[in-house]
Amino acid sequence: MAFDYEKLPKEFKREYVPVGIRFDWDDISKVFDELSSRVIAGPSGLERWILDWSEFDAYLYEQRAIRYINSTRQTDNPEFTKAYEDYVEGIEPKIKVASFGLLKKYVASQFREALPPSHAADDRRREAAVRTFRVENVELEKQDSALSQKYQRTMGGMTVEYRGQERTLQQMAKFLEETDRGVREEAWRLANGRAARDRGVLDDLYTRMVELRDDVAKNAGYDNFEDYTFVKKCRFDYTPADCVSFHEAVEEHIVPLSREIDRVREEKMGVGTLRPWDLNVDPDGLAPLSPFTDIDGLVAGAKKVVAGVDAELSGYFDTMARLELLDLDSRKGKAPGGYQDEFAEKRLPFIFMNAAKRDGDVRTLLHEAGHSFHTFLMRKGGLPFFNAGESLPLEFAEVASMSMEVISGEHYRGVFYDEEEARRSNWWEAAGNIKLFAWVATIDSFQHWVYNHPRHSPEERTAAWLATLDRFCGRESYEGIEEARECRWQRQLHLYEAPFYYIEYGIALTGALGVWARYRKDRRDAIEAYKRALSLGASKPLPELFEAAGVEWGFGARAVSRCADELRSAIREYG
Repeated sequence: MAFDYEKLPKEFKREYVPVGIRFDWDDISKVFDELSSRVIAGPSGLERWILDWSEFDAYLYEQRAIRYINSTRQTDNPEFTKAYEDYVEGIEPKIKVASFGLLKKYVASQFREALPPSHAADDRRREAAVRTFRVENVELEKQDSALSQKYQRTMGGMTVEYRGQERTLQQMAKFLEETDRGVREEAWRLANGRAARDRGVLDDLYTRMVELRDDVAKNAGYDNFEDYTFVKKCRFDYTPADCVSFHEAVEEHIVPLSREIDRVREEKMGVGTLRPWDLNVDPDGLAPLSPFTDIDGLVAGAKKVVAGVDAELSGYFDTMARLELLDLDSRKGKAPGGYQDEFAEKRLPFIFMNAAKRDGDVRTLLHEAGHSFHTFLMRKGGLPFFNAGESLPLEFAEVASMSMEVISGEHYRGVFYDEEEARRSNWWEAAGNIKLFAWVATIDSFQHWVYNHPRHSPEERTAAWLATLDRFCGRESYEGIEEARECRWQRQLHLYEAPFYYIEYGIALTGALGVWARYRKDRRDAIEAYKRALSLGASKPLPELFEAAGVEWGFGARAVSRCADELRSAIREYG
């Protein structure tokens, strides 16, 4: 709770945006007016105009980030909630319309083809933005954002009384690692019972969101939200058909491995039938891994782990800790989940998560740290905001984070764990990545169904969800607790807040496992390639970013099969 934005260092001087600008429409509109009316003379004039616009975008992005971060850190703070809602409802819609005017001015410029090659990737993104923007969608997107805020408040307010304390659902997850099966079942039923109380609210929210998003796509001239999203998200290098191929590859190569892990678990635990509260406990009956006792211990340990990976990256993590850019504990009123955001003008990252003293918390922090290293390395490279920040292809942004998550396990021994505990943690990571592949396929396949059947009923959605889950699930039984399985998707915030943002994790995991395989052979070479690729930001197409990291681009049967082999070997090594 100690973070104070006003105390962050101001290391970068503005060259264009007025120093005393206020974040209200009167001041903001004046900058838009100047950019809109400026006469552009020649390629150098166009480039200067783009750089000025980029600096202004960084300012706008940072002001949004301040308000979003505050609203998620304290969902029960009415001042923070109002500040973000005022932005979403009053300022953001106007920014979108004014920005579209600048996009049209850019696309119409006769000097585009004479720009330096460093603008090529951005040129393609701007064209896509023009194709997908419609003024009439601004109001619909505002409504969508308001519904996302309601989802945050609903989830952030979910708590239960357990062992004399009020606990968030994130904090309850730790009890699912207890060796006492009765404790696990009690904790699971309590948390899922609380979530089920809001099933109707969350169902209604999602129904309204899907219909709004379908209207957005139709307004923009697309048959469905899937087609619209692939253009909107600048997915230039793969198609919906490629995603379907990924689902099929996961079903063929990953799901059998996932179910074999469950079968061995059943055998070791002697439970006969696995239940959902049996999936996070050590199958050999060992006590839960306990890597830290408080947030200070988590941060101190992460510092040592990153130092073992690379000195430069360690310096970046130390900077974040020193500037209090880490909000890691779980508390009442805090939004669920975890993310990394960026103060774009200051070129500094911010990490948000909900730690509950679990092994997974270490991985989450180092995952988000990977995103932060991306920000620092782009800053080091001096990339303008148009080739950084929100322009990053998410498929590669997640390579930055997932690579750090898996690589970090090579350095846990002597920091968070002894040798045996580190082996256990790395087994969990390998098993978790197998399960992650299956879950990515589940969520992405489900979204393809949802947005190709946008006017479905909640009952039809439930049936589609269960059919999808049956394709990719493990061996656990929900007999007698079917409702929890039916609404399990409601806990996946991406479905509500970032539609179609999930396949990126599957794509990135193929890259991250490639980085990890290289790291185990030649640490220095792998890390230098990793940093070099991150420093490119959004200035290169997706396949070239993978190539720069030293890994093969692609997420079809060949890539998934390779990953299955690597993960199978890791399970045997650490098992």
